[in-house]
Amino acid sequence: MLKDGYVNAPVGSDVDLVAEIDRLKKEKNAVILAHYYQTGDIQDIADFVGDSLALSQQAAKTEADIIVFAGVHFMAETAKILSPSKKVLIPDLKAGCSLADSCKAEDFAEFLKLYPDHTVISYVNTTADVKALTDIVCTSSNAVQIVESLPADAKIVFGPDRNLGNYIKNTTGREMVIWDGACHVHEEFSLERILELKKEHPNSKILAHPECKKPILLVADHIGSTADLLKYSTKDQASEYIVATETGIIHQMRKASPNKTFIPAPPLDSTCGCNDCSYMKLITLKKLYNTLLYEQPEVFVDEQVSIKAERSIRAMLDISAKLGL
Repeated sequence: MLKDGYVNAPVGSDVDLVAEIDRLKKEKNAVILAHYYQTGDIQDIADFVGDSLALSQQAAKTEADIIVFAGVHFMAETAKILSPSKKVLIPDLKAGCSLADSCKAEDFAEFLKLYPDHTVISYVNTTADVKALTDIVCTSSNAVQIVESLPADAKIVFGPDRNLGNYIKNTTGREMVIWDGACHVHEEFSLERILELKKEHPNSKILAHPECKKPILLVADHIGSTADLLKYSTKDQASEYIVATETGIIHQMRKASPNKTFIPAPPLDSTCGCNDCSYMKLITLKKLYNTLLYEQPEVFVDEQVSIKAERSIRAMLDISAKLGL
């Protein structure tokens, strides 16, 4: 039944996928989580839309028996870690992550042997195996505060995103050993093309995710996590924004501020002028329907890995709670 990483089953052209997904969701007591980087139709059918960790936390609070994660694989793993008794499904097992892939657990483990007295902070965009090697997980919204919560003389290893790591280092002034990984979406934005857009739209503001390269961050009017960029665009008084993160968030920005204009920041090489995550866009309504129908593919995490990974996630949640984040 599994083909190319997802359940492949015939769906008649007369099937109302949205109605059938809604029916199956109720019938199976399932909850659908959609990351901000999913297409608009997936976001609109989801029970919860947001950043990866917030979604997993939300799902853990529900009474659902099944979690369907419309996102990428490490996000579904995190959901399983925080909800071990629930069945966690992902519509396409090939929905991976270039950033998570840039930090293999076996390579990271060898790297950490060079820094035995360091506190290991890992971005949530990592596999469960890497989280299991980590002392404290962080998100793009709390990474600066997590680092600043440690003693001033603390020795820190940060992974896997070099751009986010360098942003934190520059913001906090802390010395950190940074793993050399990156997200293919945020690596590919073109400063030249963004500045050209700025000339065409002189009253626009540039919004950038801290996974972007430093030159992009230097010209940004506001830097923040995906959720923070959405919040900022909702409350800010400008009417035009150039958005330097994955284009899926623009769907929520336009819904929240229909009278404002949101322009996707262009990458170095693109005919569409936008920058999509190829992994996120593997998820479709048809795959979502088949996943609910057949309850496959299911995501599993080794029990011992899960215990260690959850410890690093809980460490972050504890620090965040103390800081009032």
